[in-house]
Amino acid sequence: MPLLLLALPFVLVLVVLVLMPLSLVQRYRMGTARRRARSWVATANVVAMSLSVAFFMTVAAVTAIFVADAFTYALFGLLCGCVVGGLGLWLSRWEPAHETLHYTPNRWLVLVITLAVTARIAYGFWRAWHTWHVSGDDGSWLASAGVAGSLAAGAIVLGYYLTYWVGVRRRVRRHDRRGGS
Repeated sequence: MPLLLLALPFVLVLVVLVLMPLSLVQRYRMGTARRRARSWVATANVVAMSLSVAFFMTVAAVTAIFVADAFTYALFGLLCGCVVGGLGLWLSRWEPAHETLHYTPNRWLVLVITLAVTARIAYGFWRAWHTWHVSGDDGSWLASAGVAGSLAAGAIVLGYYLTYWVGVRRRVRRHDRRGGS
């Protein structure tokens, strides 16, 4: 019985790793689906993304104590993500109707963001593993593992979604003010 309890964490990690490709495919499918733009959903997402960005940047500032340039990379990633989010709004297909507004995010942009984050996560794991085995006494394996780059990749996603949802919220409100036409 104790052996089963010790094996449970390893099995859970293995299940997560095996289901990761399915998760990425589902993320892409959901990210490119046609959706109805609702004001309350956009507002909830703006609030949630704002809290996420604030927490993320706080963690990046604390991480900068231990890893050089962590906050700078995170801030640059956030700004790049905001630019990409604006591009995503511009490339999205908007379908206004009398009482509703539908939108479809750009497939290529969603694919590029999904693949970029996936590649950065995979590189981060490989780099951490490689650095952990090779690093000597001259530096921290954590700093050498590319933590600052991983923070930048995460910040790109946060900046993208924050900007995208702010834009969706503005579009919905403008659509509602015009009387839905």
